Amino acid sequence: MTASAPWALDVRDLHTGYGAVTVLHGVNLTVGYGEIVAVVGPNGAGKTTLLRAVSGLLPIRQGRILVDGIDRTGMPAEDLVRYGVVHVPERRQLFMAMTVEENLRLGTYARRRQARQTLADDLERVFRLFPVLRERRRQLAGTLSGGEQQMVAIGRGLMSAPRVLLLDEPSLGLAPLITAQVYESIEQLRAEGLAILLVDENAEHALRLAHRALVLINGRIVFEGEAQALRANPLLHQLYLGVSAAVSPSETSQGTGVQRKG
Repeated sequence: MTASAPWALDVRDLHTGYGAVTVLHGVNLTVGYGEIVAVVGPNGAGKTTLLRAVSGLLPIRQGRILVDGIDRTGMPAEDLVRYGVVHVPERRQLFMAMTVEENLRLGTYARRRQARQTLADDLERVFRLFPVLRERRRQLAGTLSGGEQQMVAIGRGLMSAPRVLLLDEPSLGLAPLITAQVYESIEQLRAEGLAILLVDENAEHALRLAHRALVLINGRIVFEGEAQALRANPLLHQLYLGVSAAVSPSETSQGTGVQRKG
């Protein structure tokens, strides 16, 4: 991204929650094209809530969501998809009684007026990224392994022609070998120019792949910086052990490229 170009995704002072409960308190983040930004944190930190708010599935109480520099705050999810913001949800949420190809084609709903050849090309792109899905295209999604189901979920997202891809727990419940395959595909998508906001409870996987990373604790970004610097910082392990209240700004390792927020 050049200095003058807008961020693919720019989240400013985001506050949201459920009912009377506020979950996110003033979250700020940016993602550029060809970049992976990871959001890590313990259970209940608000990671999934963040993706739901950004993708239009949860009302925003305060703050702004900019896509390519244009304010899209409050836009419904189906309209955000048309502007290239696509959410691959936690636990895949496939239609198990439908075939792999039928699930993939559901990702084209927002693009249903486009030429058939364009959609066919996108389907071929998914099959090149995940060759096993070509073999399973007539198979019911409910009969697939967990890893294959995750590939379908990502593939369905790609069928929506995303420019900004929101990934929620792509390694959840997967064996290490399958996780490596899924993450390899995510890196390939990044190399193709997608802006990727990645949420994964497995911080090791997420930080190994990402360029920049944010640590979310109790709905607030408490640390941010280069992913590899954050991965090497012992404070990250303290935060995951639930002792973040004992961490003070003076404890931040010097020269790590990691910044404590607040």
